[in-house]
Amino acid sequence: MTVVESLRPEFTESFPAAMSQGVLYISIPYRTCGHLCCCGCGQEVITPLSPAQWSLTYDGEKASLAPSIGNWGLSCQSHYWIHKSKVHWSRRYSPGEIADNRERDQQRIERYSGGTNLGPLARARRGLRALWR
Repeated sequence: MTVVESLRPEFTESFPAAMSQGVLYISIPYRTCGHLCCCGCGQEVITPLSPAQWSLTYDGEKASLAPSIGNWGLSCQSHYWIHKSKVHWSRRYSPGEIADNRERDQQRIERYSGGTNLGPLARARRGLRALWR
């Protein structure tokens, strides 16, 4: 496994069938970004862009995503920030912190959507990924 230290932004309408390591795919039409996990495990990471989930900043050369990427559903459970296309590693969260973070994320999504339960992020990620195949 090779740890990724930076991600090159690539704007695309839809994601490729097989993502390349070290690339942050940005789909404006689908308001979503995707990349392979920066720990090197090879798992796809999908980040929906919305006020309740992630925001993208692009300066014409480098990209940033906020908030951090917490891959709690992956076996690696990696946690990092993407800031100006560089990967900045964060500490590992305990199982209790992960549960608290997931609950806050779900509450933020429900507040933004007017109380509509959109389901867990994992289901949204799988559904979005199916759109591009």
